Amino acid sequence: MRNFTYCVPTEIVFGKDTEVSCGREVKKHGGTKALIVYGGGSARRSGLLERIEKSLEEEGIAYAEFGGVKPNPGLAFAEEGVEKGIREKVDFILGVGGGSAIDTAKAIAHGVANPGIPLWDIWMKKVPLTRTTKVGVVLTIPAAGSETSDSAVLTNEVIGKKSGLGTELNRPAFAIMNPELTFTLPKYQIGCGIADIMMHTLERYFIPDQKNRMTDEIAEGLLRTVIDSGRKALQNPADYDAMSELMWCGSLSHNNLTGLGRAGYGRDDE
Repeated sequence: MRNFTYCVPTEIVFGKDTEVSCGREVKKHGGTKALIVYGGGSARRSGLLERIEKSLEEEGIAYAEFGGVKPNPGLAFAEEGVEKGIREKVDFILGVGGGSAIDTAKAIAHGVANPGIPLWDIWMKKVPLTRTTKVGVVLTIPAAGSETSDSAVLTNEVIGKKSGLGTELNRPAFAIMNPELTFTLPKYQIGCGIADIMMHTLERYFIPDQKNRMTDEIAEGLLRTVIDSGRKALQNPADYDAMSELMWCGSLSHNNLTGLGRAGYGRDDE
């Protein structure tokens, strides 16, 4: 087993109706004005944004909104978010959605905390990243695991390059995970999420010449759970227990737990 140092500081708030605690969580983690980062109109049509806004208002948290995140988040859009965050003088970024919204929120958080530094220079590590803005998450898609991970991905459309950034500063302060928010997902999206969760686990599992029985047992248990619960979720997307398992597996698959003791996972290996 390789040496590793492991810390996942993200607070998990899991279960039914947990999105109504959003304002309390932002306040607890020091936020006074939040930038809500989200994707398309479904967050609005479903009433989710309204519930989040009400929760923030009840705790006296001011907010601005930045919608329109697309799959495979782009640098230019994130830069627009940075500009808005600085203009609005926010001190907290709230990502609402799946991996693309969360990664965009992380990028905006880094840019807001480092005004005047090109975001792509941060992404390419041309400039050391030593501070960021706190990020919170309301998860709606079990897939990428970005809600507890130390990584984020952006695409620079100008040069056609997609690149990830790994840093402990990417870890959100909290992640609100209500499986009920996944009930309206198309089956295709659920299937894509299942594949994403499994691949995040398998890419850590299949590292040759690295023995770590406990980590292997965790990974194998996660894979078995995803296979079983994935079938049930595809048959009935409103199966709360099945979607709960997928949502939790998604977080565990990408927060480095299933790779501990192997090369490349845990800060002492980096």
